[in-house]
Amino acid sequence: MKLRLLLLLVLLAVPTSMYAAGPGEPTIYVIRQGDTLWGLSERFIKDPKYWPNMWSKNSQITNPHVIYPGQKVRIFPDRLEFVPKEQGMSAVKKNAAAPVSAETFQEVAAEKTYTLYGTEGFLVEKDFKPYGSVIGAQHDRIVMGVDDIVYTDIGADQKAGSGDKFSVFRKDVSVNHPLNNEEMGYKLIPLGSLQLTDVGRKSSRAIITKSFKEISPGSWLLPYKENRRREISLKNSRNDLKGYIIESYSGGSAVAVGDVVYIDLGFSQGTQVGNMLYVVRDMTIDQRYVEGRIDKLPQELLGALVILETGRNTSTALVVKSIDTIYKGDRIVSQTK
Repeated sequence: MKLRLLLLLVLLAVPTSMYAAGPGEPTIYVIRQGDTLWGLSERFIKDPKYWPNMWSKNSQITNPHVIYPGQKVRIFPDRLEFVPKEQGMSAVKKNAAAPVSAETFQEVAAEKTYTLYGTEGFLVEKDFKPYGSVIGAQHDRIVMGVDDIVYTDIGADQKAGSGDKFSVFRKDVSVNHPLNNEEMGYKLIPLGSLQLTDVGRKSSRAIITKSFKEISPGSWLLPYKENRRREISLKNSRNDLKGYIIESYSGGSAVAVGDVVYIDLGFSQGTQVGNMLYVVRDMTIDQRYVEGRIDKLPQELLGALVILETGRNTSTALVVKSIDTIYKGDRIVSQTK
């Protein structure tokens, strides 16, 4: 089923909307009322599927159905590029005949990256077992933070030694698939880190060295992984990915730009860090008005997310674009059709 943009209009060329920037340089096209990313991609490079690439790299375009008159696009044989504001204004001075208003230009990001902070959490399979646990705290405290002393069930029998570091997590709610209620695993929320100070055969004393959230007895311990800020660049998907949003970091059913979500696709399905996936939703038909002539409407494009981290069958992702409210259970695809 092909994904059609709701506001797709027929592109009509006029002599003043396109001109050559110079010998050997790409043709420059000036956006006119009614143009769409889908239409530009189909018309100039004969590839209507190219438009998500333009959409992802332009931080100012939150709705791919709408681009603004006066924006300028470089046309190459194999790609289209928006002209940044400064270059566009310079070109206007050189070519007064082009109907371009400087106020209508939008900034364009040459390459889009997204930040991973290491506190986004992730899903683990239902049979996952931690390396160890926090089993108590000094003075029988039930809430601990940085520099507090805790006790763990990790000891020399596990080849642990004084100075070893571990990341601390809270085992959160069980996550079930929103479509079939299949248990997908558990959500793990990063809490901080600790370092062993005194190690016995089956247990140890430790000090909390970092705390994002309150740490309590029962918290899970995993081999230490530094939570450092990383920049993630977009990467084309090698596979035709199709899946669903199954949970959010906040636990709420509705998400928007900036929210972290978890999906039912992992590296086993070919998902990679940096892949951009598109959120789509089927539109329902009121059969009272179609008289059997139509069985399905074009899908609605709701937004996009970028993969931050992958597990075997699940991944953590960041919602980077939202045209409308996105919900747990909404479908995600790697290619728009």
